[in-house]
Amino acid sequence: MKRDYETGTKEQVTFFTGVEVEKTPALGLKTLFVTGTQPCDVIQKHYDEELCEHIFFGANHSFEPLNEQDWTAWENMIKAFLTAGKLCSLDIPISYAEDFLESGLTEYENFIPQLRVPLPYVKQWNYNTMLKIDDKDFKASNPGVWCHSLHDLMNREKFTDWTKYGLDKVIK
Repeated sequence: MKRDYETGTKEQVTFFTGVEVEKTPALGLKTLFVTGTQPCDVIQKHYDEELCEHIFFGANHSFEPLNEQDWTAWENMIKAFLTAGKLCSLDIPISYAEDFLESGLTEYENFIPQLRVPLPYVKQWNYNTMLKIDDKDFKASNPGVWCHSLHDLMNREKFTDWTKYGLDKVIK
């Protein structure tokens, strides 16, 4: 995570901890945030030392596997903690959604896949705007489509203000 420090400079961070603030099943849990693929023993060390209850993989939009080797590294890293019974999340760009299903990680009950759908300037869309959960083609893999009011999806109870993200502790 790029953070402003007292010096005013920004630094790329690999590990940081904090309380999960996003409205997921891990809300309120002490979380170890992991940027990119990292050695499992180092992740475990930080998890134990920081007394964490949850691991959030793909922090800082870092889940971007480019080839089969990258995919395998991500899957092996996350699976190591899922099979050990740890509650884990992964921030997944929507462009990887279909390919990600082949990993088998969604079969773990202690896994929280978080599909990230960027929607810049969301407050500029009018009251009639709908978000459609569609299929890749007509009758390709889903039984139909789901349409949700964008206004209803932006319910205050589901909202996390950017200021909530500034309370994390960087691990060096």
